[in-house]
Amino acid sequence: MTEHTTVVVIGAGVAGLTLGNILLRNGIGCVVLEKHSRAHVEQRQRAGTIDSRGVRMFREWGLEEVLASDAPTDVESGFFLDGEELPIELGDDDNDSVFLPQQVLVRNLTDVFLRAGGDLRFEAEDVTVENLEQPVVRYADHVVTADFIAGCDGDRGVSRTAIPAGVLTRYSREYGYAWLSVLAEVPANPSGMAIHTRGLAGMIPRGPHASRVYLQCALGDGLEQWPDDRVWSELAARFGRPVTPGRIADKRLVPLRNVVHSPMHHGKLYLLGDAAHIVPPMSAKGIHLALFDTEVFARGVLRHVKEDDPSLLDGYSEMCLSHVWNYQAFASWITDLMHDAGDPAHAGEFRKRTARAELERQFTSPAASRLFGEFMAGVS
Repeated sequence: MTEHTTVVVIGAGVAGLTLGNILLRNGIGCVVLEKHSRAHVEQRQRAGTIDSRGVRMFREWGLEEVLASDAPTDVESGFFLDGEELPIELGDDDNDSVFLPQQVLVRNLTDVFLRAGGDLRFEAEDVTVENLEQPVVRYADHVVTADFIAGCDGDRGVSRTAIPAGVLTRYSREYGYAWLSVLAEVPANPSGMAIHTRGLAGMIPRGPHASRVYLQCALGDGLEQWPDDRVWSELAARFGRPVTPGRIADKRLVPLRNVVHSPMHHGKLYLLGDAAHIVPPMSAKGIHLALFDTEVFARGVLRHVKEDDPSLLDGYSEMCLSHVWNYQAFASWITDLMHDAGDPAHAGEFRKRTARAELERQFTSPAASRLFGEFMAGVS
């Protein structure tokens, strides 16, 4: 079977489904291919905050309904330093960010896309991409030709590997530690991030009866070194208060890193989100960058198709990378700050003390607080 569409979107995550919805609502033909089943995609637990820029973007494109959730909206998260909760006011009156588990956002985007008649094909395995100047996408016994390909299939997807060797430059930074990431079936109490000499810890809501737990650990640790009992005892030690244990549904190790691939497109193939760049989870800016890429690409396609003007698509990499590097700088800074202020094993006692002084400045200086707030809201 051979068919043609304007855009083939590879990957049905936040970037791919947001793009599909924008194109569909503006009369642009697209096919979304996803190698996993719908159940797998909608149950995949990942970070879950949509910052102010993302919220406003969905509203402007008429997609505010995808922000609906039964998750609590009055989640209060704090910062803890060696067991003491820090009194913080970050001046976020203009912050429209919403807590929304990523799997809920994906489910909402899927429902809206399919309800509007979108072409979303799950379990599209063994996708290959050919001829990036006149794109051809193959999977199973299907052949889809397209004017453009949007690679939204993440860091390990097929999109980026379709670009010839030597075209992309990979820039990266590896940190000397990892996070143990745990999905637990307990409410997040306490909720927030704990800076401690034993290492960083976090407990973030993922719904009324679930939370994501983070524990800084050695880069060479294995899961066998983190039995459930140790997870709960270490979390309590770093927060400096009792933590009610519960069933652990998922446990994995996440090495912290920054990655940028440049340029973000080649021929008619455009990379969006994690296919082009990775930020450490400490920054909570992965969704922000994915949505920024998506909107830039969507506007470029609309301009090209409706006005025969390729200028926005031609400038896609330049526009996105300027924004990406700005938020890579923020992600690197906040990751260093939060970890260096706790465990001195990596950067030393001097850096620990300067990091704590810098942290205090965030809570006492209106200027520092305002800049931090702009990055958190995604409007910097």
